[in-house]
Amino acid sequence: MGSRGIEIVGMDVNELLTLLNKALADEWLAHYQYWIGTKVVAGPMKDAVIAELLQHATEEMQHAELVSDRIVQLGGTPILTPADWFTLTNCEYEPPTDPFVQAVLEQNIRGEQCAISVYNDLMKKTRDTDQITYNIALQIIEQEIEHEQDLQDLLEDLNLMVQHYGLKK
Repeated sequence: MGSRGIEIVGMDVNELLTLLNKALADEWLAHYQYWIGTKVVAGPMKDAVIAELLQHATEEMQHAELVSDRIVQLGGTPILTPADWFTLTNCEYEPPTDPFVQAVLEQNIRGEQCAISVYNDLMKKTRDTDQITYNIALQIIEQEIEHEQDLQDLLEDLNLMVQHYGLKK
């Protein structure tokens, strides 16, 4: 980004770059968690869950693209080493060691709830200081809220099916 573009950011740019790289780590881990979930998930409604997880994995990659582009615009460097994702993440990565659909959905709901908090905090920090980052965070949080709802709806459907048919989880 040009010097004037950085100059108009009304906060410490290094602090903002740190926050953005942490969000980038979250997006990469979320992408992988969704993607690997599609490979291992098992149980009732598996196909519907796989379709939703694949869509979310794609959208998390788009979020990573938005965040990394902003990092570069601000003169920073996006995370270069995947190992750093684990040290920078705001949201923990939960491997889907229990592949049952309920467990996978619950893990991803927790991840979305964390992401919503991260982007809400980023919006609060940038609302009056960096409208470009604020708008990126707003765009992402809208999808994260939609993801949470999609996953909660699938979990609700699963629970209703279990209750109605007396299936054991």
